[in-house]
Amino acid sequence: MILSFGPAGTAAWALGLPTLVALLGYLAAALVGTEREAAVRGTLMTGWIAHALAIAIDIGGIGAPITGARFGFAPALSATMWLVLAVYAVESRFLPLAGVRRTLALLGAAAVLLAFLFPGELRPHALSRWAPLHWVLGIASYGLFGAAVLHAAMLNRAEQQMRHHEAAAPSGMPLLRLERLTFRFVGAGFIVLSAALLFGAWFAQPWRWDHKTVFSMLGWVVFAALLAGRRAFGWRGPLATRWLYGGAALLLLAYVGSRFVLEILLQRPPTL
Repeated sequence: MILSFGPAGTAAWALGLPTLVALLGYLAAALVGTEREAAVRGTLMTGWIAHALAIAIDIGGIGAPITGARFGFAPALSATMWLVLAVYAVESRFLPLAGVRRTLALLGAAAVLLAFLFPGELRPHALSRWAPLHWVLGIASYGLFGAAVLHAAMLNRAEQQMRHHEAAAPSGMPLLRLERLTFRFVGAGFIVLSAALLFGAWFAQPWRWDHKTVFSMLGWVVFAALLAGRRAFGWRGPLATRWLYGGAALLLLAYVGSRFVLEILLQRPPTL
């Protein structure tokens, strides 16, 4: 048995309280009406801070019987969702982002609960001193591409509404601004993903062409083609967002998908 269902002992007490606070904060943010803006921001920020604490306790293995870092598909999803919510929290103070708050809050609640139920495998030692940097860069790229997908979804909805001659886009932002933000996140995510892959190749001895590596490289190729196509041919609209969704899906399969299959379906010890 590689993975227990939920943390046990001291770890459960350490992780349970911030998980509960994060769940309640996100659910409250999803349910509070838009007319109560201060309450929405307060509950969302409470959930976000508690979520950060839960991630630190879970990944850091605080309260576990041995010292080490714990990671898996659910903590990876949780950290990614936390980063996407961080982007939303910052942007929503300067730009109108109506119509996504409830969805993001519910996704945040789901990610927190999933990480509590499936906390991952505790690893006492990293394969290399560079391994933590590789993991951090990988999760950062997940978060940046997650933010790009969020903006692409708003962009698609806005374009559909304009085609149907509706007065206002759901985001409340001009399409060109949404498009620029989307590709800024794609560009930043591509740079961070490239660095993560380079560090991964550096410390991996020997190099393995496993599912994670193959899907990561395929995702990198898709994002490289998207950025090249936009620069050379001016790709935009549904064509560009389809490439973005495809690359994001490949990256999701690369780590989260492969770890889910190994940890939950096959009950086999995964490699990082």
